[in-house]
Amino acid sequence: MKWVTYEAGTGRRTGILDGQHVRGLRAGVSLLSLLEAGEHALAEAGIDARRAPDEIRPLTEVRLLAPLPRPPSVRDGLCFLDHLRGSYRALGRSEQLHPAWSEVPAFYFTNAGAVVGPHDDVPVAPGSRMFDFELEVGAVIGRGGSDLAPATAERHIVGYTLFNDWTARDHQLRDLALGLGMGKSKDSAVTLGPALVTADELEEHRRDGRLAIELSATVNGEELTRGSLDRMDWTFGELVAFVSRGVELSPGEVIGSGTVPGGCLLEHVDTPDLADARWLRPGDVVTLRGQGLGETRQTVVPGSDVLPLSSGF
Repeated sequence: MKWVTYEAGTGRRTGILDGQHVRGLRAGVSLLSLLEAGEHALAEAGIDARRAPDEIRPLTEVRLLAPLPRPPSVRDGLCFLDHLRGSYRALGRSEQLHPAWSEVPAFYFTNAGAVVGPHDDVPVAPGSRMFDFELEVGAVIGRGGSDLAPATAERHIVGYTLFNDWTARDHQLRDLALGLGMGKSKDSAVTLGPALVTADELEEHRRDGRLAIELSATVNGEELTRGSLDRMDWTFGELVAFVSRGVELSPGEVIGSGTVPGGCLLEHVDTPDLADARWLRPGDVVTLRGQGLGETRQTVVPGSDVLPLSSGF
């Protein structure tokens, strides 16, 4: 099923997509509450939505929100190592990766409070002149657990959604210099949507044990990249297993795949001066598409002004 969270003038609602319509559950039911109630609760609610929905609305009459507007946490992995190599190349660095990248799947926590919907406008991060997007897929945990085995960890994923990890590259350079991980560079927005597509819906795209979902990104209608999810160097099973070491994962937590190679402006920089490269500007329209996952389409808008600190930043 394809689960959505939407607004149609009567408050936030949860439902399933059925062609060009949304079949909504009763008010007060959230996707997160269904996940927390267990996998059977989600399946039963889906049956109810098909047989006896509380309301049926055309997609044209609703505003789709992020399927999980405030997930318990959002982690982002880096499972496509060619994305890292492409980023290093753009920065003038050697593409030779440290052995650690092949020892564990890297990830960081990003801002679960900055989740936006699939068609929401996205403000430029305050003070950024090098604003970027990143084409990814997010896996949503449906069944909790800790110290999961790589061979079975994927069974804890209830479904998938498109994931856009908006990034202020100039802020990122400062974050990296500080050496404490991602800070304001990843703090402004994370797109999820348009739907949480349950894992069973995507089984037809599985090849050799991996989801071979075709993904693409365009800026102002011009395709920037096209790739496939099965090209991940680390599988979602390995990523979820690593994330779960010594930690109890909870239903509704989101874990990103990392960027599809070529799926950001940074990898396409062709000038030695990063500041002169093509970055997102107000008015730009970024569209992500995923086979079986749908489409996000968002307009970049001006961000808020920066209130300087004592140092001037």
